[in-house]
Amino acid sequence: MATAEQLKSLIRSHFESDENQFSTLALQVAAHEARQGHAGVANDIRTLVEGSKGRRLKVVPLHRDLDDLILSSEPVARLSDIILPDESQARISRILRESKQKEKLQKHGMENRRKFLLTGPPGTGKTLTAAVIAGELRLPLFTVLMDKLVTKFMGETGAKLRQIFNSIRERRGVYLFDEFDAIGAERALDNDVGEMRRVLNAFLQFIEGDRSDSIIIAASNSHNILDQALFRRFDDVLHYQLPSLPDAKFLIGNRLGIFRGKHFPMEAVAKQAIGLSHAEISLACDDAIKSAILDDQKHVSESLLSQTLRDRHSAYLREPKMSPNGRPTPTAPIR
Repeated sequence: MATAEQLKSLIRSHFESDENQFSTLALQVAAHEARQGHAGVANDIRTLVEGSKGRRLKVVPLHRDLDDLILSSEPVARLSDIILPDESQARISRILRESKQKEKLQKHGMENRRKFLLTGPPGTGKTLTAAVIAGELRLPLFTVLMDKLVTKFMGETGAKLRQIFNSIRERRGVYLFDEFDAIGAERALDNDVGEMRRVLNAFLQFIEGDRSDSIIIAASNSHNILDQALFRRFDDVLHYQLPSLPDAKFLIGNRLGIFRGKHFPMEAVAKQAIGLSHAEISLACDDAIKSAILDDQKHVSESLLSQTLRDRHSAYLREPKMSPNGRPTPTAPIR
């Protein structure tokens, strides 16, 4: 039988709509049952967890010509699921508040924010932000597949872009243009080509003329190469950074859950996470939890998590560094 703490954590993650945490806790319960000799129950739980993965993600035909261009999902993420500085949290809260009370603003001739540009390193929460906005507003999330949008044939990309903006107008939702660098790069770059300049010009015209009820989000890993004309077309621009030391401590503690021991040296371990993204830290914690489960350990040890964090650093050929104020500093390749 699952422990009282496990049951409370399962119930909490369910009502907070945290599917990832719920799945992790369910696997922890399975491991607990296996240690008690209940192999059948453990296998049943694992089968249920594995079978539920991916059910909320599907491609839907918004338009016959867009079947392979837009991926549709129904996020259940909430604002509490994302770890960001207070200023960024406040700006996302403002976006949600304006959207939920847009009729009140319209009575006074004002419009809610609907167009956003998110920039920052990979894994820092840009895509999750789009899912949170969709989840909080109970809207579908439509992710534009940029690798399918951009083609080598002159004029075809612009035509597809027009179809996407038609869908934005016809079907309300949160539309995410991820990896936006593909079309948003500075038009004056030496390696730019005429076709891509035309595509970017078309995007600028479409987004400026958009009067739909949908929310449009463009996400880019490379702020510096984006065309400057883009920024004034968006209602707000949010910049994302790698986690600070307090962020890393909170993320690790939350991710380990009941696998965090009573005297776990959080400060020392969190320092080793500096330089990694939110996603990489979460993966390191998950790796450590799985190792603890397989070794029949109740808690993740400091040495185990330190090793999985080192594995994440080495995977990207860099070593952790930290500035005196606890903010991450540029990392250097391991020699």
